[in-house]
Amino acid sequence: MGRTHKLNITFRSARMNFLTVGHDPQHHPIRLHYVDLGEGEPIVLLHGYPASLEMWEQQLLELPRHGARVVAYSRRGFGYSDKPWDGYDYDTFADDLKAVLDALDLHNVTLVGFSMGGGEVARYMHRHQGARVGKVVFVSSVTPYLFQDEANPAGLSEEDRAEEIARVRADRFAFLRDYNRQFYSSGLLHASVGSASMHWMQQLCQRAAPWATEACIAAFGTTDFRADLAFLSLAVPIPTLVIHGSHDELSAAKAGGRRMWQYVPQAAYLEYDGAPHGLFLTDKDRFNQDVLAFAKYGLKGLE
Repeated sequence: MGRTHKLNITFRSARMNFLTVGHDPQHHPIRLHYVDLGEGEPIVLLHGYPASLEMWEQQLLELPRHGARVVAYSRRGFGYSDKPWDGYDYDTFADDLKAVLDALDLHNVTLVGFSMGGGEVARYMHRHQGARVGKVVFVSSVTPYLFQDEANPAGLSEEDRAEEIARVRADRFAFLRDYNRQFYSSGLLHASVGSASMHWMQQLCQRAAPWATEACIAAFGTTDFRADLAFLSLAVPIPTLVIHGSHDELSAAKAGGRRMWQYVPQAAYLEYDGAPHGLFLTDKDRFNQDVLAFAKYGLKGLE
């Protein structure tokens, strides 16, 4: 059950909590669905594309058992959160995150960003000078950037992005089916992920608005986070952990996790051998232990 710390938090029912992060051009409130579980130092989980807070099921089940307060929310356009027509850019996502941390009055947060959520961590730390945050974790992250250039020849080209958007428009459900298979694939579908889990993931992703599903491809495919990461390293040098799977098919370790040290030299890097993109599920026990140890003890917890 969530807590009420600000007047702009409302409860739709006993099981679903919402808070207001802004308004659309017609002055309608934009509300995000969130959960707030447990007691202790806060861990805030930022989900990946195109899922929702429910993708963190194994973390929401386990982390609060070990003395952590765990908050997760679905970003605008996804899950049960409101779905405005626009606002699907990283400045807006960072501002939404700031509104969540302020509304719940969280301090010394361990901020965990998965995939697309890693970009939110980077942009938030720069745009809001790391307010309320004590540690950060990048998991299977889109940072430092995904687009194709001389330094990242295997990155996403403009043609790749246009093709992905065209697939969403042509048959969003088929796009999600194929995308989610890559989520848990390292050549073949990971042994720990069966048809029931794939069906569950498909359902989560189908709750997203079609326009949000489309717009976010451009957001994470074209945003350069290098300046954000440099700020994180130089101006707000807090403990940083990078976790990546060696067999990530959606955000390759060689283009993502292994390059983070160039921009955040204080970061510790953990590469899960054989793990795909969705290691929060396939390697949930190790992942939960690493996040808890880092949240409690910082880099010393990983020794």
